[in-house]
Amino acid sequence: MKRIFRKSWGAELVEGGTRFRLWAPGQDQVRLRIGAQDHPMHAEGDGWFELMVPEAGAGTNYAFVLMDGQVVPDPAARAQAGDVHGPSRVTDPCAFDWSPWEGRPWEEAVILEIHVGTFTPEGTFRAAMEKLPHLVETGITAVEIMPVAQFAGNRGWGYDGVLPYTPHPAYGTPDDMKAFIDAAHRHGLMVLLDVVYNHFGPEGNYLHAYAPDFFDPDRQTPWGAAIAYQREPVRRYFIENALYWIEEFHLDGLRLDAVDHVRDPKSEREILVEIAQRIREANPGRHIHLTTEDNRNITRLHERDGDGRIKLYSGEWNDDFHNVAHVIATGESEGYYADFTGDHWGKLGRALAEGFIWQGEHSVHADAPRGEPSAHLPPTAFVDFLQNHDQTGNRAFGERLLALSSAPMVRALMTIHLLSPHIPLMFMGEEWGEVRPFAFFTDFHGDLAEAVREGRRREFAAFGEFQNESLRAMIPDPNALSTFEASRIDWDRANGEEGRDWLAFTRHLLQVRAQRIVPHLAGAPGHGGRVIHADEGLIAVDWQLDGAVLRMRANLTDHPQDAPAASGEILAGPPLDAPLPPFTVTCLLEAAA
Repeated sequence: MKRIFRKSWGAELVEGGTRFRLWAPGQDQVRLRIGAQDHPMHAEGDGWFELMVPEAGAGTNYAFVLMDGQVVPDPAARAQAGDVHGPSRVTDPCAFDWSPWEGRPWEEAVILEIHVGTFTPEGTFRAAMEKLPHLVETGITAVEIMPVAQFAGNRGWGYDGVLPYTPHPAYGTPDDMKAFIDAAHRHGLMVLLDVVYNHFGPEGNYLHAYAPDFFDPDRQTPWGAAIAYQREPVRRYFIENALYWIEEFHLDGLRLDAVDHVRDPKSEREILVEIAQRIREANPGRHIHLTTEDNRNITRLHERDGDGRIKLYSGEWNDDFHNVAHVIATGESEGYYADFTGDHWGKLGRALAEGFIWQGEHSVHADAPRGEPSAHLPPTAFVDFLQNHDQTGNRAFGERLLALSSAPMVRALMTIHLLSPHIPLMFMGEEWGEVRPFAFFTDFHGDLAEAVREGRRREFAAFGEFQNESLRAMIPDPNALSTFEASRIDWDRANGEEGRDWLAFTRHLLQVRAQRIVPHLAGAPGHGGRVIHADEGLIAVDWQLDGAVLRMRANLTDHPQDAPAASGEILAGPPLDAPLPPFTVTCLLEAAA
């Protein structure tokens, strides 16, 4: 089976050669460079330049030459000949044969977030393929890949990408990425991709040189120039990118990064809405799963229709759950954790029962109201996590939760996390109790490297433990190779005694989830969660699911506590006829209309 998506931008193999197309409204003329020869491109109007080259085929290297002689890569290239500054390369999407795959429904999702470069010692898609049986045996059903859009240098998190259509070559070729996705499908695993539509990275973005109208001069994001989504070519660039990944790479879904900075107030149809609608219209009958990261705690992108079906986005990354769980586990209270210190037991109960904690109340950290009511959404509208790339890597030293809290507390929180009816996400290695850090790393050079290094250290200057300049100097240099290498997960730990014990624990919970809880999630209603008790370290929450009530009783203290009564078959934990032991969770399931 062949898969190809025809883009408006860039190089497309067509009958009789290759069509090259670039939107360059800041240029009166553009030339196409192939080898040592330049070919004038035809101005098509509205800033578009196009040229058909019969002799250009797969493997042809090309670039665009601007009026001042500057040579730039194709911003919609499927592949580069080298780094982000050099020529692009024509590729043939039809060279790859896909296996049949129908996908899996959203309620079955148990997501493992991975960074390809640190997931294996080799850091490639091909090496990651060898680890897929481990994921299946663990109970993972979906792999979420951190961004792969090509960025400057060889190593980085991927959020500084500048070529959104180009898989980062350090991880392998486009066909290597396709082979990984196809192999995952053959193992029954969904594959999701993190995409960044809110900014471009600081090195290798040449759009300013020939398409200044691509950007909004009146707005900046925390990471660079804001984007003018209301302009039709710009809009098409991102919508087609989303369709490209879903259709040409046969992905099961996308996670859209920081959509609170994808602002499109001037368009009749907001671009976030149009992206979801276009994907669903183009893929009727496929299980497509779209999620968002958005610190506003809004719900309009995740509403269901009258029959409970997903209209736009399947779920929202729920930072509120992580933040309150982290405060409980570690006692930390600086930065945004300040909003989760008071009544943290009640806040954990609310996160479990209703999704968001902040639903319009005044946030101390933001000094403004935050969020909207969320209890009406089904539990599967929330993607919960105890660890992810952000919450681990944006710490000064990238510590994992086990380095910050006790093993009994972490196990209790993992039980809550994996057996709640929300969609669970784990970070690579978490399934075996990984303790290696995941730090922030880049591969910049010169002044940019120095700016990133010092900016990273200034970022933590407001935290009490880093008031001393000498302590800030101990924060790992993001550009050092050692910082990247120290962030690779430790597969040897997975095979050690402690790792095997953690894996058995994780596998048991995910087996219980798959067999007993997932069958009741597809039709789980909104307003189904209810906090029974949430105080003094004792949490009791019930959820009305589809045909069953799930009951959870958790003691997150170091002493026994009497839990509220609960009926049903015990899925995990001890009976409730005696005080609940320290750091223990009991879950029960009772058939109900």
